[in-house]
This record gives sequence, C-alpha cells and structure tokens, in this order.
Amino acid sequence: MSLSLVQKWVKFGDTTISNLLLSHYRQLGITNNQLILIIQLKSLMDSGNDFPDIEIIAKRMQLPAAKVFTAIHDLIQQKYLSIETSIDKEGKSKDSYQLDFLWERLATLLEQEERSTKKEEQQLTEKDLFNRFESEFGRPLSPMEIQTIGMWLDEDKYEIDLIEMALREAVLSQVYNLKYVDRILLNWEKKNIKTKAQVVQESKRRRNHQSNVQQTTTANETTVKPKVPLYNWLENQDNH
Repeated sequence: MSLSLVQKWVKFGDTTISNLLLSHYRQLGITNNQLILIIQLKSLMDSGNDFPDIEIIAKRMQLPAAKVFTAIHDLIQQKYLSIETSIDKEGKSKDSYQLDFLWERLATLLEQEERSTKKEEQQLTEKDLFNRFESEFGRPLSPMEIQTIGMWLDEDKYEIDLIEMALREAVLSQVYNLKYVDRILLNWEKKNIKTKAQVVQESKRRRNHQSNVQQTTTANETTVKPKVPLYNWLENQDNH
C-alpha cells in the first residue's frame, strides 16, 4: 500500500456505530435502508460536516437525490432525526442534523426491555416463594395466606430474600404460621434490617454476643460450655 493511500485512509477517519443500535434498530422500526442512511449521515457529521448536502449522500448511496431527500424527511417525521438551527459568532444561522432523538428512543427501548426482564424474573421468584411456603408448611396456602404474602411484597416492599429468611427462622423455631413470620419481619423492620445480608450480619452479631456472655459466665468452670441456642428474633433486644 502506497504512502499516499495510507494518508488518504487516515484522513477519511473511522465511523463508530453502537452495537446496541445494530442489534435493536428493527425493534425501533428502522428499515435496512434507513439504517444505511443514518450511518452515512453520522459518518459525515463525525467528519465535521453537520449538514451535508443531499447530493453528497446520494452519490455515496448511488441513489437519486430526490429519493435521499424523501428518506431524510421520513427520518425526521418518524422522530429519528432532527434539524437544529444555531447562530454562529458572526451572527449567521447554521443548520445541523442531530441524532439525539434516535439515541433517546434507543435508551427508552433498552429500559423497557430491562423492566420487562426484571418483571419476568420477579414473577418467577415470587412463584418460587409461594412454593417454598407450601413446602415448609406441608400444605397448600389458603387464599388469606396468599394475600398476606402478596401484601408483604406489594405494600410492605419486603425483598423476596428477606421473606425467605424470615420463613427459615420460623421453621427453625418450629412455628409454621404466617403470623410468626410477620412478627419477625416487623422486628427486622424496626431494626432497619432490609436485606438478607443484614439479617446474616445481625444474626452473627447476636450469636457472638451470646457466646461472649456464655464464656464470661463459665470462665472459672471446667465443664464443657453449652452450645449457643438459635437466636430468637422476637425476644426483647433493647437491653443487650
């Protein structure tokens, strides 16, 4: 490759197109021809030509100028492209193409997909939660119990993992009813415990505290220290 060709190659520069656009443009309603036009516009805009002549684009795409003009008009009508007018330092008006609408619509589409995915995952997890209660209780949940769990999720905004931890504590205490689980959740709420990690941390702290008390009490004894009992979340903890 000759030096002049390399210099020409470098001078023309590169145009970067988001892979998100390439993978989602059809979902936005953009046709293949419109995508090519957008890429050509972005290429010229990236090189400093913010309002390229229709003839330049037509020559690149080997299309009649009238057809390119109509295609650009369609992009503007469909809110993918806009024309903005600004005033330069000399007081002259200057037009430029803007692709902000396109990026905003792409971002909105991605947010909608993310919300939809999270909703599907949450619905699946909620189903697993109900199944977990039925498995631990050894029976189907009553309509009232299903409503109660639904209120924990929808009104109280308890995380699913937190409800599962409360169920686990109830099962360890061999209490198989929602009232006990509800009291555990309320107790955690008063302590501003909102996540599974916080439950584990608080449980570890309490058991360490109980272990230290046991060690102090039996410091002068030679008998084997008793095992630390499971922590009862419902006991009065204000005096620890």
